[in-house]
Formats: sequence, structure tokens, C-alpha cells
Amino acid sequence: MINTVSISANSNDRFRIADVAKNWFFRERRGAPVLTVLILFFCSFTVCYAAKVDTLSVPSHSMNKGIKTVVILPQNYSKEINYPVLYLLHGYSGNYSNWIKNSSMGALVDQYGYVVVCPDGGFGSWYWDMPNDKNYQYETFVSKELVEYIDQHYSTIKTRDGRAITGLSMGGHGALSLAIKHQDIYGAAGSTAGGVDFRPFPMNWEIKDRIGNYADVPQEWDSRVVINMVPKLVNNKLRLMIDCGKEDFFYAVNVALHDKLMYHNINHTFVTSEGGHNWEYWSRSIVYQMAFFKGYFGESEKNKNKK
Repeated sequence: MINTVSISANSNDRFRIADVAKNWFFRERRGAPVLTVLILFFCSFTVCYAAKVDTLSVPSHSMNKGIKTVVILPQNYSKEINYPVLYLLHGYSGNYSNWIKNSSMGALVDQYGYVVVCPDGGFGSWYWDMPNDKNYQYETFVSKELVEYIDQHYSTIKTRDGRAITGLSMGGHGALSLAIKHQDIYGAAGSTAGGVDFRPFPMNWEIKDRIGNYADVPQEWDSRVVINMVPKLVNNKLRLMIDCGKEDFFYAVNVALHDKLMYHNINHTFVTSEGGHNWEYWSRSIVYQMAFFKGYFGESEKNKNKK
């Protein structure tokens, strides 16, 4: 089932964590879990949290350097429990600390009870492996080296059912493209205001410096945009959550991705609301992204117990 939700909100709205969580739930319909979304918005709030934040330098053998990474653990984290993990990617010109500094990430981790990992993805890597640049092997780092490191050093669910990945802007592109390429690693993926098709912006974000001018090598650009990866999806194998603000310059390409997923009968959740390409929007959108993944992890655990 395809879920499309439009939310009306203004610049002062914030989502109350507990109320949002209560309004995301799964129910069985014709043998398949369907996410029913009833997202309500409320006035601003302040939450104190006790989540533990580790700042690490994770070794990358592919790039021969350490990559700064933030790991956020719920306040009741115990080595006796295996936790799901959400890999959360930053955008262009950002870094590993963006999410913890600019959102209520600690409170959300405490509320939902899973681990969040925020790696540094470089100034403008787009989370690619570049054949001729050893400093840009971010696909290998995020989807192989980082996952292996986290599974070795933390108490995690070490299967795709216990892993999800999402991100903002460049990180939204990265999350969806990595998940589609590595469906053996991730069971769910999301994007908030993601650059899911950057071909309308051929001069922006150093992309041409990485893969060449669009006019010269259009096939290179075509092969890298998320919207062209949709045929690689099998319905319901990868749980998907996409959102974008209506004033965002990426809004049109996100709507196009939603339309293409519908055309190919790929179940997904698509959320739109008022907002632009900024932290004012992302600090709201991450609340319902994380609620979605809480639902996914809960469904995976329920299905495992049935076997």
C-alpha cells in the first residue's frame, strides 16, 4: 500500500515526540502490515534526555584514515540487549555533528529506544566511491566498514532486519542509493528533502567535479540518480519513507520519485508539509522519520517471533 500524507504546519510548529509515536501504528490488512499515519502537530516543547553520545574516529581501510562518527545510545542501553541501528547521514557541506547539534536527536533516541549512528560523509562526497580518488570511498565506508565496526563494538542486531538508513539532502540521496545497492545490509531506508535527482542542477554541489559535466557524460549522471534506481526494487523488500517540504528546491524531484515508485507498484510512505531546505524543516521531519523506523523495527521483531 502507498501512503501519501500532507501536513499543514507553520514555522513555529514542533512535534511532541510521545504523541507522534502514538499515532504511528501497524495493522494487518489482507495478511500484510500497513502503516497508518495520523501525524498531529503541536506547539513547541522542551525535552531533557539522558542518551549517551559517543564521538569516535572509525578506521577506514579503503580511505586509509579515521572518519569522525557520532553514536547515540538510548539511556537504558545494555550490552545484554541487541539493538536496531539507524544510520543517519548529513547533507552537502555538513559533518558528523549536524544531527546532534541541530535536532532533538538525544530525546528521540531515548523515546524510540534504538541506536543512531551519524558518520561524516565528507564535504560533498554524495556517498560515492570514486575510482580515481582514494579520499572518496564513502559507499564502502558507510555500507561496509562502518556497519562492521558498529556491529563489533556495540550490541546490535546484526542483520538487515535491524538496520535502516536515512539522511537529509545529499544524505537523502546517499541513504536511498546505498540501501538500493545494498539490500542485503539494510531492511529500510528513508530520505528527508533528498537530492533524489540532481540532474536539474548540473552546476551545483561539485557534482561535475566528481563525475564530469552532465552535457559531456549524461550516462554517468543518469546511472547515479536515485530516481533511475527504482527498477532495482522489489516490492516490500525494502521499506521506504520519503518526505520533502513544499518550498524546497528538491520538492519537484521528490514528487517525481513518488510518482515513479507508484508507477512501479513499490509500496512506500511519502510525506509532504510546509517547509524549505533548512534545519527548521529537518528538525521536524526527523521526528516522523524516526517514528517510521520504530514501526519498521517493531514489525521486524514481531515477524521474527512468529517464525
